Amino acid sequence: MNQWNNFTKGFLKENPIFVLLLGMCPTLGVTSSAINGLGMGLATTFVLLMANIVVSLVKNVIPDKVRIPSFIVIIASFVTVVELSMQAYLPELFKSLGLFIPLIVVNCIVLGRAEAFASKNNVLSSAIDGLSMGLGFSMALTILGAIREFLGSGKIFNISVFPEDYGMLLFVLAPGAFIVLGYLIAISNKIKKA
Repeated sequence: MNQWNNFTKGFLKENPIFVLLLGMCPTLGVTSSAINGLGMGLATTFVLLMANIVVSLVKNVIPDKVRIPSFIVIIASFVTVVELSMQAYLPELFKSLGLFIPLIVVNCIVLGRAEAFASKNNVLSSAIDGLSMGLGFSMALTILGAIREFLGSGKIFNISVFPEDYGMLLFVLAPGAFIVLGYLIAISNKIKKA
């Protein structure tokens, strides 16, 4: 039961976006569509999962003086795998996400979970934590992207729901990300208090 609680904490109780307010750069930068949000979320989930596993495995052999730089090298290795894979197999998504893919290396969610959790726990717990936080991040980005895409262009996952002429350009632009994110954080807080 404890592992299940660890798995579900990334979705609502400790959601990286709605509760911890981490990773705001990709959250606001790439969520102009649900596909972008899901793609960025899944890329980050892979990096979080793999980095947590590796950090948990090597935590006892890394000297304290080089702990953070070592974690960054581990994270950068998996980001490179994601970047090259997306470039080869999902070129449109790769172009759409652009610079935000390499920036996963310095995403405070990934480094924070490696430092705060994976470096202090076993492999299974670290893997569950990475998957939980990553899927919570993916869920938040996808919801934010879907709402912005729907209100801004009348589409969800690039499927037209209503004519694009009735969309509100504000929600496709950066200010729309702040507005929608603010409402989603408020809803998340309301759900947690209920």
